[in-house]
Amino acid sequence: MASAGAATVLGPLTAVGAEARGPVEQGTGPFPTEGMAAYSPNGPHKLLKFQRRALRPKDVAIRIHYCGVCHSDIHTVRGDWGKYPYPLITGHELAGEVVGVGSSVSKFKVGSRVGVGTMVNSCRQCRECQAGFEQYCENGNTQAYGSKDRDDSITQGGYSRLVVVDEDFVLSIPDSIDLAEAGPLLCAGITVYSPLRHWSVAPGQNVAIVGLGGLGHLAVQLASALGASVTVITTSPDKAKDARRFGAKEVLVNKEGADFSKQKKTFDFILDTVPYAHELDRLIPLLKRDATYCRVGVGKLTTPNEVGQMHLVLARNSLAGSVTGGIRETQELVNFCALQKIKPEVTKIALTGIDEAWSKVVAKRARYRFVVDMNA
Repeated sequence: MASAGAATVLGPLTAVGAEARGPVEQGTGPFPTEGMAAYSPNGPHKLLKFQRRALRPKDVAIRIHYCGVCHSDIHTVRGDWGKYPYPLITGHELAGEVVGVGSSVSKFKVGSRVGVGTMVNSCRQCRECQAGFEQYCENGNTQAYGSKDRDDSITQGGYSRLVVVDEDFVLSIPDSIDLAEAGPLLCAGITVYSPLRHWSVAPGQNVAIVGLGGLGHLAVQLASALGASVTVITTSPDKAKDARRFGAKEVLVNKEGADFSKQKKTFDFILDTVPYAHELDRLIPLLKRDATYCRVGVGKLTTPNEVGQMHLVLARNSLAGSVTGGIRETQELVNFCALQKIKPEVTKIALTGIDEAWSKVVAKRARYRFVVDMNA
């Protein structure tokens, strides 16, 4: 099985090297490159010089132009989801152009506009992979960073200038989508699109989106485009105007003592994008009978939420979860966004601005996705 996204660390850099900026249209690698790595849970990012593997038959080399900043990057480095090896380059919302192809590549050519999301490999053999659900690979998929690949190498992510990935885990980006706005679709976008599709959100339904951040602001647009009447539930009153701009019909401010009695049994589906522990018992009664409350935000694993069983049984409601989507479904999402003109609201930053951006994400000051611009 060909591995993907793997890297060999060569050593730290003190400055961005000019050689990493230039084209690599020729040659088959290995490819020297550089990125911003975390060396500890709370320390600053530092430049790291490392090497992407030589092209294998189905590999494509991608010059990364942009990479979105996901809250998952922060959770990973800070140990919220367990221990990871350092130095670690995170970032799994990559967008750029193909600069090299392996001998058996059939889907892309040099110059193709492409993206890479949260996964760069899977076993390809289990029932889930065969069904197009690589995110649920029974043998464990290979994540874009901090993940042991099939050749035992550790993957390094998209806060870097170049990546080598098997073509089966590369997405095609239509010309109508700005590359700076493409990356967030491949994690934030698909994470909310997949449950909206799975629970068959459609015209005539009332849908609530809990949280208006990187995931939530795309969920509002997507649910609206699918025909639902959308209500945003947020703890930030200052986001009400933005929520309506993204397509919400109503906004509920979820503050202490808020009275939601008028919204009881209103919603056909609730999608919760908040990664932190918060009270669910005041929100589950807003579901209609047999409706589902789905969580996609994941914070610290040591801080579990508690849900009172009574609120679930009284209306036969379901509490569910969902994680990203398969490659086929992610491409479907990208094409849907191109058709519906759905895009994330992004703020571009330089590689050296990652630490400041992380601070703003944690403080809920991102509006609504930071994107690393490799040319900044």
